[in-house]
Amino acid sequence: MALSLLVVSISFYLKEYISPDSDLYATLSLVSVAGVVVMVIAFSLGLGAMSWIIMSEILPINIKGLAGSFATLANWFFSWLVTLTANLLLDWSSGGTFTIYTAVYVFTAGFVAIWVPETKGKTLEEIQQFFR
Repeated sequence: MALSLLVVSISFYLKEYISPDSDLYATLSLVSVAGVVVMVIAFSLGLGAMSWIIMSEILPINIKGLAGSFATLANWFFSWLVTLTANLLLDWSSGGTFTIYTAVYVFTAGFVAIWVPETKGKTLEEIQQFFR
């Protein structure tokens, strides 16, 4: 995701310095669309599903309903926030918008790598022990 978002942001930055009549301008437009498509696919296969997987694997049974509701609320709230601010940010700077999205994803990937436990082959009790 970070690489595809970075490609999109660079293509938008480069388009500011190239004539709209040139072939390179059209190529950069296609590169930016391809980068967004790759990002959507990567998000769907990875980060997009992560909150749902984490909810099902690490939450104890006694709080799964309440915590799952809160996690779903947070997920939809941040989706709404991105949707709300995307047009405002794109009006400000297309390259800047995707640079911000790249930085947020890099931070998120670092957070997940450090703080989200590996659950493969572990019981719920072993996973809960990680958080104690």
